[in-house]
Amino acid sequence: MNAVANVSGTILAFDFGLKRIGVAVGNTLLRQAQALKIISAATNDGKFSEITQLIKDWQPVLCVVGLPMHPDGAGHEMTVRCTRFANQLHGRFAVPTILVDERYSSAVLSAKRGEHIDAQAAALILQQYFDQTP
Repeated sequence: MNAVANVSGTILAFDFGLKRIGVAVGNTLLRQAQALKIISAATNDGKFSEITQLIKDWQPVLCVVGLPMHPDGAGHEMTVRCTRFANQLHGRFAVPTILVDERYSSAVLSAKRGEHIDAQAAALILQQYFDQTP
């Protein structure tokens, strides 16, 4: 579930959270990430129902999931949850899925109180993937 070389096509990126999942889209030709939507279904089944529709609509060749860690690189509870989410994506949809270190992505974004920036965070994660992948 790590580096996927020579993929060509659409990539979906996910900023996983317990309440919301930010989603971004991009493709390997333009290598530009774009915020797509925020999934905020109340149940896990509801979230995966929306993800199923996104997979059908976009037919991604790869999914990228942001992996949060402590600044020193140590994992924590959300690291485990994001890894589990990435495994579920891969298992349910048979789409190659990789994790991208997102330690500094949210630091770049500033949100006003009550504003949801999950989709923009997903776009940053995807852009980081593009920038790090030849």
